[in-house]
Amino acid sequence: MTFPRLHLSTSIQRFLNWKTLAALILSVLLTLSSVTWVQPFPAIAGLNDDRYDGDIFALYAGNGSLVPPKYTIEQAVQRQRPALLVLYVDDSSDCKQYSSVVSQLQAFYGRAADFIALRVDSLPVQATYTQTDPGFYYKGVVPQTVLFDGTGKVTLNESGILAFEQVDDAFRNVFDLLPRSESIALKRRSVNEISTEIAK
Repeated sequence: MTFPRLHLSTSIQRFLNWKTLAALILSVLLTLSSVTWVQPFPAIAGLNDDRYDGDIFALYAGNGSLVPPKYTIEQAVQRQRPALLVLYVDDSSDCKQYSSVVSQLQAFYGRAADFIALRVDSLPVQATYTQTDPGFYYKGVVPQTVLFDGTGKVTLNESGILAFEQVDDAFRNVFDLLPRSESIALKRRSVNEISTEIAK
């Protein structure tokens, strides 16, 4: 079966070719402009700024297992385990820098203590708090670190960026370990600009 051949005038052929070419150029331009409009700047996560970049423990400490916490203060007391409560916000440069310290502490004490990292935005506003409520300990400054022994007694309650050694000394007292001066010295070695490791 043969089909009749369509004969178009040369002006119609030129118009169709021009339309096809114009549509092609327009689609390329739209594609390029939408790509640059949607993503005009590269993604920047800054350790030293107060911008929200996402969960700080996953981004800056390489440890997404801290959030959400597995246990509450009340559960830690019931289990008779020491607990480290860290109150923070995701858009604070101090909290971003401190997140790697908390992650390193969990590497050493995570099997023997409960780590409770909470955003202060998630603390319920109440008229009164009990001693098992994180809001009871919040001083209004982040980051805030509160260490409880196995009975629920507070052994450390400090605000700001704490040195690993300061919290480590408090953990050593809770676990009745040798003081730092009598044990193997831990030396800090830098892995990259964001996270650090402790090496013997």
